[in-house]
Amino acid sequence: MSSIMTNASAMTALKTLQATNKALETTQSRIATGFRVGEASDNAAYWSIATTMRSDNKALSTVQDALGLGAAKVDVAYTGINSAIDVVDEIKSKLVAAREPGVDRTKIQSEIAALQGQLTSNAAAATFSGENWLSVDSAAAGYSATKTIVSSFTRASDGTVSVGTISVDTASTKLFDSAADAAAAGTGILDGRYDAATGALLADQSAGGFTVATLDISALTNSAADLTTLENYISGVDHAIGRMTTAASDLGAAKKRIDLQSEFVGNLMDTIDKGVGTLVDADMNKESTRLQALQVQQQLGIQALSMANSNSQTILSLFR
Repeated sequence: MSSIMTNASAMTALKTLQATNKALETTQSRIATGFRVGEASDNAAYWSIATTMRSDNKALSTVQDALGLGAAKVDVAYTGINSAIDVVDEIKSKLVAAREPGVDRTKIQSEIAALQGQLTSNAAAATFSGENWLSVDSAAAGYSATKTIVSSFTRASDGTVSVGTISVDTASTKLFDSAADAAAAGTGILDGRYDAATGALLADQSAGGFTVATLDISALTNSAADLTTLENYISGVDHAIGRMTTAASDLGAAKKRIDLQSEFVGNLMDTIDKGVGTLVDADMNKESTRLQALQVQQQLGIQALSMANSNSQTILSLFR
């Protein structure tokens, strides 16, 4: 039936053209943005997952920065200890030279004093971002020998998040501790008191003995007692070198762990990016092919609508 009130063919053609235009708009949006799921309305579940994972990746980026900062602090402390080992080696050499009877111990002490000053300045200069792990004050308010470095950001299956840390114990790596009442466990390696009779570290650090940073041989003579004291000085200094070597090894191990964690976090960020991309990125090859097909469909739809609208014109011929 031909009707001038209702053009069914035109309505069908229009519906088809509208659907084609809508699909074409969607495809053009995907090509323009590069996302298959760019908004929550595209796919609520995938959009939610992608948004959460992108947020977590930003947190991991901050973790990576924190690991870099922590690695720098460990590097500075390690460099300071390594330098101190070289200086204390020199002090030990001077003490060995002073053991020879007849040498001028006053002049040797002048050289030792210069080296001791170098130790103090090196430790004080080993500061990064306002933190010094080699020259501390354990009696200061808020002081903690355990330094923590942010190392991970984790989201559990129930959605709760947590921040992991790497701990570095500086109690055994510090060289100087300015606390007046420091106990044995809170005293630095170089200002710790060693037994003048044995060269061993004193259990009671409140008084007695000698320190590597302040020992003085200028008054020692060639008497048997003074030579024994000098040999004990050498033993104490050698003990300090051993402690510093252990401290440097501990810092090296901490640095290695930080480097490994930083590498892991970087790889994890890349993996998350790939996973998010799989969920929401558009396949440009597929979308470009679809775009061409929809453009052809659009042209055909326009022609079909034009033909459907022209059918009504044939009715006029019946009235001529």
